[in-house]
Amino acid sequence: MNNSSDLSPDKDPRPISNGVNLDPASYSDKTQDVKKTLIKERSIWRVSLLEDLLRALTPSERLILYGLTVILGFSTLALLAGLNSAVSVSIPSAGGELFEGEVGPARFINPILTLSQPDEDLTELVYSGLTRALPNGIVPDLAESYTISEDGTTYTFTLRQNAVFHDGTPVTADDVLFTIAAAQNPDIKSPRRADWEGVQVSSPDPRTIVFKLTHAYAPFIENTTLGILPKHVWQNVSAEEFPFSPANTHPIGSGPYRIESVSTDDTGSATRYQLVPFSKFTLGKAYLNRITFIFYPNQETLLAAFDAGQIDAIAGITPSDLTALKRSDLNFAHVALPRVFGVFFNQSQAPVLADASVRAALEAAIDKQDIVDTVLGGYGAVLDGPIPPGVIGTTIPATPGLFERKVGGANATSTPSGTATDAARSILARGGWTFDEKAGAWNKKSSGGGSASGGKLTLSFAIATADEPELVATVNALAAAWRAAGIAVTIQVYPLSELNVSVIRPRQYDAILFGEVVGRTADLFAFWHSSQRNDPGLNLALYTNLRADSLLTQARTTTDRKEREKLYTQFASTIAKDDPAVFLYAPDFIYVIPPTLHGVELGALTTPSERFLNVYQWYTDTEEVWSIFSRD
Repeated sequence: MNNSSDLSPDKDPRPISNGVNLDPASYSDKTQDVKKTLIKERSIWRVSLLEDLLRALTPSERLILYGLTVILGFSTLALLAGLNSAVSVSIPSAGGELFEGEVGPARFINPILTLSQPDEDLTELVYSGLTRALPNGIVPDLAESYTISEDGTTYTFTLRQNAVFHDGTPVTADDVLFTIAAAQNPDIKSPRRADWEGVQVSSPDPRTIVFKLTHAYAPFIENTTLGILPKHVWQNVSAEEFPFSPANTHPIGSGPYRIESVSTDDTGSATRYQLVPFSKFTLGKAYLNRITFIFYPNQETLLAAFDAGQIDAIAGITPSDLTALKRSDLNFAHVALPRVFGVFFNQSQAPVLADASVRAALEAAIDKQDIVDTVLGGYGAVLDGPIPPGVIGTTIPATPGLFERKVGGANATSTPSGTATDAARSILARGGWTFDEKAGAWNKKSSGGGSASGGKLTLSFAIATADEPELVATVNALAAAWRAAGIAVTIQVYPLSELNVSVIRPRQYDAILFGEVVGRTADLFAFWHSSQRNDPGLNLALYTNLRADSLLTQARTTTDRKEREKLYTQFASTIAKDDPAVFLYAPDFIYVIPPTLHGVELGALTTPSERFLNVYQWYTDTEEVWSIFSRD
């Protein structure tokens, strides 16, 4: 019988592999041959020549040769390092963390309920809007694009396909519609409700949202930065329960950071929040590995914690507090806020202020830069008109530098300028006013009414302000300058709540030192249009000018930025001719940060929380890569 495994004695039992005999004895012989071949001494003629040359050299010549060889080696390494440096760039890399201090706990980490700065700060990190207001302008965020109709009344947004919430749920048009409806709901009492009154919102498909306005309103695009709530988390929460939902303190958003952990005290109040990057944030994963917020009961304990090294960042610090800090290992970014602080004249209540020469003299008597230097410690921008830095018609550095500590603050005093005093006196004299040396007062013949008898008008008035340290220091500096020019002025300081209720709303003041939060879009309508002279309008100067009204109306309906800039420039010129106020300064926002933190860019901040708008670009660590591999 045939068998393919036949092992008869006639067959060689040694295995055969690919025709090679694998007999052990033969294998050992071949191994020895290979070994002898490998260890056989050989002579390479070029190496032998070098050896002969070295033997021919004297010891000193050999030493020189070795030295030159070492130098050649180091030179080669240096050239390679230089070449690598020439083609390499330093780019941010993941790593590091930031510890930030806040006064008071966060209660409403919810874009339509935020009340305090801690609320707003955490909300800015956790949530994303359809757009994001970066220092260089509005950019799409959850939306990939948007269009504005020619008449400026219809805004159409298209959502990104990859936009998701922190829990992985896709962001859809339903989430946007739900958020806007919640903001508009009067029962929820959202602070953002006014932004959305009269706005109709619809969604033809899951990725498209259409906003319809009753009339064109250029600043509306700013409203679309509102953080979007996840409908699946909030849809079963009633309006009455909205402020009490646990989702306010354990939020789920779609922003650059998500909540990792929350620490609370015995009362249940949050004492610490830890946030980590959200890897699917639409604009790219953030570099900082963690941001930790620690809450303190008051400003004093916050500053003490900073000096003790428990935190390394504080936002919105005053110049006085800044100079009081003891730590030397700090830096700070600062930028002028889009706010206008000035003295607004109520000419109806104080007839002397209706005199153009008086208003001009009051302006001339003030050294504004001296007030900025002494009261604000140099951290502010002098203003000569109603438009602050960073908005239309003006410029502001996109990335403020980090500067050395300056001196000054609310406790500093301002010295009246002799030159300014003389200028003010000269203006009054040309305006028909005469100075009574004996009485120490300026007088003028009156055509009726005024603060004097016998047909004379005496130059005196009262100025009101709030009991905020910087405002009190400013009003004292103003009064000193005016009194040096012989102008009688009485200071009236009120608690802020009383000032609003008893003074501003009924317009019961001769002049008032106050600030206007203009914002980056410079919608000046509420501050200067004649229709806003009475409460709840904010026209504190009770200013009326038909040309100004027309320019303001056109500006707020013009979506073309350049055209809007021209209109506001014309408006500023109109205001300058009428002198309805003395514009003083725009204070700086001061942000204390660690020296190792980079990438912080501050544009025109409407609120302190907007310092986080480009937080996903902040970094402490870097890495070197060849330029061809960098993202830029």
